Amino acid sequence: MSEELLLEIGTEEIPAAFMPQALAACRDLMEKELRAQRITFKTIQTQGTPRRIIITAYDVADRQQELITNKTGPAKNIAYDAAGNPTKAAIGFAGGQGIDVGQLTIIKTDKGEYVSAEKKEEGRKTITLLPEILPKVITAIPFPKSMRWHDLEMRFARPIHWIVALFSGEIVSFTLGNVQAGDITYGHRFMAPDPIKVTGIASYLDQVRQAHVTVDPSERKKVITEKIREFARQVNGQPDDDDKLLDEVAWLLESSFPVLCSFKKEFLQLPKAVLLTTMKKHQRYVPLLDTSGNPLPYFVAVNNTDTADPQVVINGHERVLHARLADAEFFFTEDRKKTLETMTSDLKQVVFQSNLGTSFEKVMRFQKLALFIAETYVNPSLKTAVEKAAYLCKSDLVSEMVGEFPELQGIMGREYAKFSGETEEVSQAIFEHYLPRFAGDDLPTTDTGAVISIADKLDTIVGCFGVGLIPSGTADPYALRRQCLGIINIILQKKYPVSLAELISKAITNLEQKITRPVEEIYGDVISFFSGRLANLLTAQKYSYDVVDAVVACGIDNLADSVNRIEALHNMKQDPNFESLAILFKRVVNILADTDSHRVEPSLFEEAAEKALYEKYLEIRDQVKERMAQKEYSAAFKIISTIRESVDNFFDNVLVMAKDANLKQNRLGLLHEINSLFTNFADFSRIASE
Repeated sequence: MSEELLLEIGTEEIPAAFMPQALAACRDLMEKELRAQRITFKTIQTQGTPRRIIITAYDVADRQQELITNKTGPAKNIAYDAAGNPTKAAIGFAGGQGIDVGQLTIIKTDKGEYVSAEKKEEGRKTITLLPEILPKVITAIPFPKSMRWHDLEMRFARPIHWIVALFSGEIVSFTLGNVQAGDITYGHRFMAPDPIKVTGIASYLDQVRQAHVTVDPSERKKVITEKIREFARQVNGQPDDDDKLLDEVAWLLESSFPVLCSFKKEFLQLPKAVLLTTMKKHQRYVPLLDTSGNPLPYFVAVNNTDTADPQVVINGHERVLHARLADAEFFFTEDRKKTLETMTSDLKQVVFQSNLGTSFEKVMRFQKLALFIAETYVNPSLKTAVEKAAYLCKSDLVSEMVGEFPELQGIMGREYAKFSGETEEVSQAIFEHYLPRFAGDDLPTTDTGAVISIADKLDTIVGCFGVGLIPSGTADPYALRRQCLGIINIILQKKYPVSLAELISKAITNLEQKITRPVEEIYGDVISFFSGRLANLLTAQKYSYDVVDAVVACGIDNLADSVNRIEALHNMKQDPNFESLAILFKRVVNILADTDSHRVEPSLFEEAAEKALYEKYLEIRDQVKERMAQKEYSAAFKIISTIRESVDNFFDNVLVMAKDANLKQNRLGLLHEINSLFTNFADFSRIASE
């Protein structure tokens, strides 16, 4: 017989950012626990609002499935005597399993015939198991942060005020913290705060809806979206298409009551980014835009409660935004009284990191590094723009506007640069040097912005490693992992032929008065850090770990070339002949472990197989080197693969570790020459065999 399960956890308002992950986890946790208890079900759904998490399960079995286990006992010839009567061994085994000796069976195994005991465990009623299952699910829900309340030991995102737990209309009785599960829920905090008795899922959904609670977040979002579009049409505009903002707003409410508001047109003189940030980030208002994407003097605020006089609420939202925009207007005016050069000089009073000096010192370091990158690897003609943009790019950190709205760093620098008459290239680079700011963010489009971004991020990474601030576990206060991935992605997208080793060495030199660790350790740790981030990035895409590891092990000095080698090896691995060739190369690598290379003396060859191998090597050597130099890795590998037969023949007929030291060194030298064909391409000892 199938039943339904309803679990509602009523809380104080849970932060919007916590909810999507929590609901997904709830579904997985409930599925896991029911399956672990052998309770079948058809579907599990999760819904929620800031004040409640709801889990519903349908077609849940009213009883566990029967558990049948088989236990193997002693061998048949030990369990029974010659007459077929059970011995003490059989009787003891049966008693230990809680069955009669006559219920034992004989099974055949690879080791012979043995007695076996089959035990059947009747399934318990689901209603008796749920008091164990539901508290376990609730307390396992993951949140970025959790809290304790009263004098309770348990933790949750916010204090729990009520729990509804019903199985086919019957209360699942348990206590969690200081809350007893029951059949009482509550409606909207302000519009329907009275207790509501529910009898099942349908009853629950109907009654909370009547109590002004929309439990489906997608439904709340749909109501908000449709109303915003209606308001946008009224003012001949369009909504700011920010799905993330709409999701957040939907998670702030139990009921949705959008209202159309406006602000003074004079504020439209503020930069677009200031207007949008003020409305979206600080107030969770939805801006309305014209057909060109510029702000109109209108916005939509979404309320959690209805009101008899909407104008009162509208006036309140407009007063709040007016105050915010008035502050922004004041900051914007005050900031423009200073030059960017003056602001940059003010960075001398701002500490970047206690051991690494001020932000001004940092600017001087990465400006120098950026100039080196531009002149050496990218385009020497960028020098003037790079020098200017690098010097000015951190100036807005001491501006009034960024002090109030930190998320506008870079954006305001670009605006102030344009106001000051800087070129578009310099202005855009000031903004782009922060990119990417987060996973999935845009990368710099200009070379000037990309070069400064690389230099700034590398100075931070090397500086932190230089004073022992190395990420460990989840601790990464300076976001070094993100900045490292940013550098890698920029270099790969732009296909810059930079030498990572040289850039790291330059950065270390620039920091020589600040670092506290040995240079060799810093260099090794930073290279390893980049290798790890590159490997993680590529294995998260389409490449297998062993392919990435094999190439990364040979060095990542040229990141773009490393990716090309990984792509080539990935394609080669699809060839049906690849594995046998890789195994052969592994054998070469293993034999050469801890051996020195020696010059090959053809006159010392004794066996036809070693002569043939050397001749084949000479035949393909220059071809392979030429293809490798041209980055034609697949073509080079095809040429290398033609040596396979000669290597096989060599191993079959030649004793490498000969007693004669000269013969041994010569044969090892020959294998070193063979190894040199692919050693700079990939470490084949790391390729996994099927």
